[in-house]
Amino acid sequence: MGKEKSKKRRRSSSSSSSSSSSDSSREKKKLRKLKKKLKKEQKKTEKALKKKLKEEKRKLKKQHRSKSRSRTRDDSNVKGDNASTDIPLELMEKSKAMAPMTKEEWEKRQSIVRKVLDEESGRYRLIKGDGEVLEEIVSRDRHKQINRAATQADGSFFQSQTVEKKHF
Repeated sequence: MGKEKSKKRRRSSSSSSSSSSSDSSREKKKLRKLKKKLKKEQKKTEKALKKKLKEEKRKLKKQHRSKSRSRTRDDSNVKGDNASTDIPLELMEKSKAMAPMTKEEWEKRQSIVRKVLDEESGRYRLIKGDGEVLEEIVSRDRHKQINRAATQADGSFFQSQTVEKKHF
């Protein structure tokens, strides 16, 4: 093998200057291709490492969740005496609060519908989840009743506000 390389070198060095420039351009192209391949391989390895890190984080979260669920209040009070174990739990809770909601958590929150009284208008409003106002479909008679009650409540609220302003 060593002899073949030396022969090739002799041939390329003995050739004209135009062939040596084409050889150098070929070498440059080969170098570029090799660099591209290296970059691709580095990206692949980085992606693989990131995936592994994500999986490990998920596993740790699952372990932490299962531990926190299995713990009772008495256990947490006993552990609360030890300050060194208390700090990481607080940090975990804060990070959990800052983390985005899962789809299941969001759906659970949005499924709650509550009736809230609006004091100014005297109307009950249906509020879904975090504050979306829903329309309640009612009959014509019920709509009239709601409007009468709302008008009375609106009037009484207005009077209470004006009476309070006169006394001051």
